[in-house]
Amino acid sequence: MLSSPGIGSGLDVNGIVSQLMAIERQPLAALDNKEAKQQTRLTAFGSLKGALSAFQSSLSALSDPAKFTGVTANFADATLANVSATSSAAVGSHSVEIQTLAQSHKLKSANFATTSATLGSGTLTIQFGTYSGGAFTLNPDKAAQSITISSDNSSLAGVRDTINQANAGVTASIVNDGSGNRLVIASNDTGLSNALKITTTDTDTINTDNAGLSQLVYDASTGGTTNLTQTVAASNATLVIDGISISKASNKITDAIEGVTFNLLKANAGTTTSLNLTRDTASVQSTVSSFVKAFNDLNKTIVDLSKYDANTKQASILTGDSTVRSIQTQLRNVMSNPLTTAGGGLSILTEVGISFQTDGTLKLDPAKLSSVMSDPTKDVSTLFASVGKTSDSLVSFVSAKTDTANGKYSLNISQIATQGIAVGSTAAALTINSGVNDKLDLTIDGVSASVTLAAGTYTAASLAAEIQSRINGASAISSAGIKVTLSEAAGSLTITSNRYGSASTVSITGGNGKLSLFGTPVETSGVDVAGKINGITATGSGQTLTGAADSSGLVIKITGGGTGARGDIDFAHGFGKKLDKIVGEMLNGRLIDSRVDGINASIKDIDAQRDTLNRRLENTEKRIRAQYTALDATIASMTQTSNFLQQQLSNLPKTSS
Repeated sequence: MLSSPGIGSGLDVNGIVSQLMAIERQPLAALDNKEAKQQTRLTAFGSLKGALSAFQSSLSALSDPAKFTGVTANFADATLANVSATSSAAVGSHSVEIQTLAQSHKLKSANFATTSATLGSGTLTIQFGTYSGGAFTLNPDKAAQSITISSDNSSLAGVRDTINQANAGVTASIVNDGSGNRLVIASNDTGLSNALKITTTDTDTINTDNAGLSQLVYDASTGGTTNLTQTVAASNATLVIDGISISKASNKITDAIEGVTFNLLKANAGTTTSLNLTRDTASVQSTVSSFVKAFNDLNKTIVDLSKYDANTKQASILTGDSTVRSIQTQLRNVMSNPLTTAGGGLSILTEVGISFQTDGTLKLDPAKLSSVMSDPTKDVSTLFASVGKTSDSLVSFVSAKTDTANGKYSLNISQIATQGIAVGSTAAALTINSGVNDKLDLTIDGVSASVTLAAGTYTAASLAAEIQSRINGASAISSAGIKVTLSEAAGSLTITSNRYGSASTVSITGGNGKLSLFGTPVETSGVDVAGKINGITATGSGQTLTGAADSSGLVIKITGGGTGARGDIDFAHGFGKKLDKIVGEMLNGRLIDSRVDGINASIKDIDAQRDTLNRRLENTEKRIRAQYTALDATIASMTQTSNFLQQQLSNLPKTSS
């Protein structure tokens, strides 16, 4: 038996089989080429999705109304103040005189030989308020702070560190003036209403003498003790704007001119400086230019993936693809067709100098855009952003969703939002005695807290300020971002939550001071605003209404006024939101995904075809090899027989002729 094909016959069986199988494998190569093409198409659609996603990201700036309504503030003398403006500022000019800067209250102690010298221990109580006419009026927005000074930290340095660690609204430092070391205590906040009143509970049991911790007592009201010395008086910043005198507690002033923020740096009394507020056209130009570039980047990707070179007759991977054509058509239609605006006087991109070129790109005419921005009858923001305009000054547009329909919506209010309140039923006792009527347990907007009032005799107004300060300073209340306002009428106190709506509640739940301060209080929860938008009942939450049906996603805020008809809300999506919506549908819908799914299915089918073909080729190779192996054996046998016969013939006796 032959051990290897071809040995006996001389046939190159392996070579013959290899050549025959090479022909048989040609369909496999065709499948590989087909798969490679599909993988390339898959990559191309991935690039297309990436380009669309990048374009969509650029639309967020285009959809922001503030990008088109910005105002630039130019203050003639920048050494006096840093001035900025928001879109709510009115364009115009103002004269400004900065007379004085706001100052924080600063107090100094007596001299100490060293920083390790013992000052004293006990409790420091720091209050903030205003000194006027010999009286101290508590700042109701700032709670009194108590700081315990232990015997281990009773040195000058220890007291400084303990005060600073307490985060009590003051900063302590030690200053060596050449004659000794002084403890300096300064209010962190500037302004007349942030002057300091410091009292002590001294471990030596004498709280006003100039010994021990009582050396830090400061009360500049009539009859008060001032063991500390004032170095800088608390004062307000004073300005004159357009002839109007203004006094503010902080050097950062946000409410003197609407939309304008002053950060005062120095005073220059007697000299006026001009403030010019102009439209921020540069920002608009930049925003629009960025949009044009983002679209052109997307267009380039689409062109590169689908172009056809007529000279070389070379097509790109997505040439003629229906999905690509659909994307191009949809985007161009959105940007070419006019839109319904919210009263801005603009409806199409060409009006602001944006036009399509023959190659499908966009081009911006900056001069035309600048001309439109200088026209007071035109509002560029309505062309690009989603804008809502209200006819009632106490109604404001908050937001809308992408699918909120354009239109003019009527507003009818049936209930104005209110705040939670607790009204005392009797005049409050004006004397607070420790352990007798100094505690109140309350729940404000669902958050509970207990407060302890400072003992003393009050006026109704000062008692209201004390209670307000204590409630707002309670950690549970302040950490939740909750505030209350205290007021008094005929001696009766009212606590009002600063929140609006059904979540706004005030409840005096207990404490030894409840009865003497509030009697049996009448507690009323707040209610949410209620009404209809375009005749459809809207959802109220606090002062906001959210529309339903055709106004779905439209959110407005009602800050006051009465019930009944409250005008209209004129709303429209600009090109930014319209493009964002359609691109989002392209990315998240089936337009591209269906093509990708089809390509993946084709690749999967090619894999199945390849497996089938490989199995067939394996069987074919076995068959061919078996056939040629059999032929090899037959030829070898015949060769052997031939050789035998030749041998036998050669051995036959030769005969003579």
